[in-house]
Amino acid sequence: MRLDQSLFSKMTAEFIGTFAIVFSGCGAIMVAERFPGSLNAVAIPAIFGLIVTAMIYAVGHISGAHLNPAVTAAFAVARHFPVRQIPAYWLAQILGALAATGMSTLLLPAGAGYGAAIPHVLVMQAFGWEIMMTFFLMFVVSAVATDTRAVGTMAGAAVGASVTVCAYIGGPITGAALNPARALAPALAEGRTDVLWIYLLGPTIGAIIAAKLYEWIRCHAPSEAIKEETKT
Repeated sequence: MRLDQSLFSKMTAEFIGTFAIVFSGCGAIMVAERFPGSLNAVAIPAIFGLIVTAMIYAVGHISGAHLNPAVTAAFAVARHFPVRQIPAYWLAQILGALAATGMSTLLLPAGAGYGAAIPHVLVMQAFGWEIMMTFFLMFVVSAVATDTRAVGTMAGAAVGASVTVCAYIGGPITGAALNPARALAPALAEGRTDVLWIYLLGPTIGAIIAAKLYEWIRCHAPSEAIKEETKT
């Protein structure tokens, strides 16, 4: 895969967007833990939703604002994203998340937590929750990002609202990661890799199912991006 300027720009956008999500969302969790009373826990889901909304509007026109390895995989499976670009996007997203956790660690006092998603139910229940929540998130993403009949200017608001709702409902149950990159970096920092598979596999399965289901119900042709890929 040749790393041309266009792809490098997209990777940079994905890096920045994912960095912002982890730095703001997981950083808020770290702030709440290190400075008790400074940040109400009920504000954290809103912070995640708002930063996702902001980053979609900031970099969506550059990279598509996947900001999530599960979303990238789902777009590729649904033929809305070139398969050959998956490694580049995943690398940018993971590095962005790792850099954000590292920066939060440098800028905040030492503490026990780094915003890792931890299940508070049985393992398979948590796995199911991550699948279901990411399914609904990706269903909205597929609608607003790939269907020309949707109101494109509302894409960021719709996706951000979905993240917020899922975080409010699923946060107390699984931490509502919905994003393998967001789950990976804090888990590594905390040494909580025992349940990491839930947050890597669950969101990916949920996102792929949602993307495929939306393709089926809308009855449209494959993305032009894939048509272009087949010409090269």
